[in-house]
Amino acid sequence: MIRNVAEMPGQTPRNLCRIFTVIFKPAAVLVLLLLALVTGSPPAQAQDADVWVQIEAQPDLAGAEDRARAYAALFPETNGFRLRSGWYAIVLGPFSPAEAERRLATLSSQRLIPTDSFIAFSRNLGDRFWPPEGAALPADPVSAEVAPEVATEPTVTLAKIPDETRAEARDSEVLLTEDQRKDLQTALQWFGFYEGGIDGAYGPGTRASMAAWQEAQGMLEPTGILTSRQRADLMASYADETAAFGFATLTDDEAGITLILPLGLVEFDHYEPPFVHFRSKDPQGPQIILISQPGDQAAFSGLYDVLQTLETVPMTGERSRDEARFRINGLSDTTSTTVFAELRGGLIKGWMLISTPGNEVRDGRILQAMESSFVTDSARALDPGMVPMGAETRAGLLSGLEVRKPRFSRSGFFIDAAGTVLTTAEAVNACGRITLDRGTEATVTLADSASGLALITPTTPLAPRAVAELQLAPERIGTEVMVAGYAYEDRLPAPVMTFGTLEDVTGLNGEAGVKRLAIETLAGDAGGPVLDATGAVIGMLLPAPADSARLLPAGVQFAASASEIARVLAPSGVTLLQSARRSALAPADLAEAGGGMTVLVSCWD
Repeated sequence: MIRNVAEMPGQTPRNLCRIFTVIFKPAAVLVLLLLALVTGSPPAQAQDADVWVQIEAQPDLAGAEDRARAYAALFPETNGFRLRSGWYAIVLGPFSPAEAERRLATLSSQRLIPTDSFIAFSRNLGDRFWPPEGAALPADPVSAEVAPEVATEPTVTLAKIPDETRAEARDSEVLLTEDQRKDLQTALQWFGFYEGGIDGAYGPGTRASMAAWQEAQGMLEPTGILTSRQRADLMASYADETAAFGFATLTDDEAGITLILPLGLVEFDHYEPPFVHFRSKDPQGPQIILISQPGDQAAFSGLYDVLQTLETVPMTGERSRDEARFRINGLSDTTSTTVFAELRGGLIKGWMLISTPGNEVRDGRILQAMESSFVTDSARALDPGMVPMGAETRAGLLSGLEVRKPRFSRSGFFIDAAGTVLTTAEAVNACGRITLDRGTEATVTLADSASGLALITPTTPLAPRAVAELQLAPERIGTEVMVAGYAYEDRLPAPVMTFGTLEDVTGLNGEAGVKRLAIETLAGDAGGPVLDATGAVIGMLLPAPADSARLLPAGVQFAASASEIARVLAPSGVTLLQSARRSALAPADLAEAGGGMTVLVSCWD
């Protein structure tokens, strides 16, 4: 089950879980409760012609006048009244009741007034102290009978907010609460001007970011102190932009994951363990996938390898990995994907953001929200059996994600202890990249078209289970031979053993360096070792002839001889092992020897 813990479009990830509640001052609460007891009706039913938004109260007149003066620079409708308690209230208004409610909600959400501001009534206010005597008073509220209220929610009109001198800007800045200062830092960070911590402290870093923002707007002096208008402009721009993301804190109880997602851009699609899919609401939008499964270190390593076989995870890009977590940044011409996962307490949790190049700013903000809010339940992970999957789905898909496939795969075999592989030149022709056994990157160090041999070296040294030992002595025609190869390319996890006989030690036209075999093989077997009964390698299987003018009988195949392999590889510096075997191996041991040296060689675009 998925729950939205908080959904506040346009708010920062840090504020998403904050619930904005109208909080009544203690004195006002007492007055309203007494009124309810005396009249027998709820205080909310009292109808005042003049309704106000109380934003602050001060214990002395001098302090109240200073605060009212600063607020008046931002809000011309600022008024001040003495309260029965002896304190001095600073209010905005007057408004009609409905207008007051809307102004309270709007200004609070935009952080232009304290979040504990509330509705006040004229009957609870005493003598006016602000504006000063002789100053023009605000107009009376417009009644619904005279002018019907407009249905659209009013917003702060930036043009009506007076600009300030540098000194006035400092004075108005002093009025900001800690949360308002943090929100300004968050907005500056969102637009790329601020890189420090969100602490509400206006040090050199924050001042520099304010100056950079002012300079970027043009026609503004980069003072490093935002005026009231500039603060309102910045926060309004921030609210407008973040509204489209629809950031909300989401808890998926099945996966045991809580994090912030851009629910304005994505929506829940389906479960397919170990993934929770969120599809894009727009064809050009991002896709998000949560990862949740039980697992140990082996499963964690396996997930890292498997994810990189997906079409949605490009092979190019940075990778980082340790025993507890990994991160993959995949980038291609069509796809930009970021993957994060961690192993903790026998559970593997993480997420994927799948997008397209050109959306770096948008994706960076999504990643920041997800990473800063990612929390996991240490006792729960997605049940692997919650959604049954058929064999066809498992064979072709990884839980609904298309697995990347190589153009084709052929066979090869280890010829030294460092993991150098001999294969057919066809297997490495025009490949964008080459891998060994699905995961190890390799490079071509030799390709000889005349003999059809190629030598490839892994980018990281390997430790083969077995290394080929070449039989350079002449073989007896009619000898039984075995080919070890990935006959079905990458569709099987291990090589197939195919048996046949040695028909001749030359080609059909008497060519030296070629052996003719009577054996039924498939395209994927090409490049595999040809072994005799002792387990010695007498050659390498070549691809079927490409001569379309002649069609050979079924079962006729050719192999490059061991002596030809030694000749071609002599300049490479690879030290080849020569067999001294004399006795035949049992079939199981022969198959073990062939399987231990044979490698899957895959060619990728």
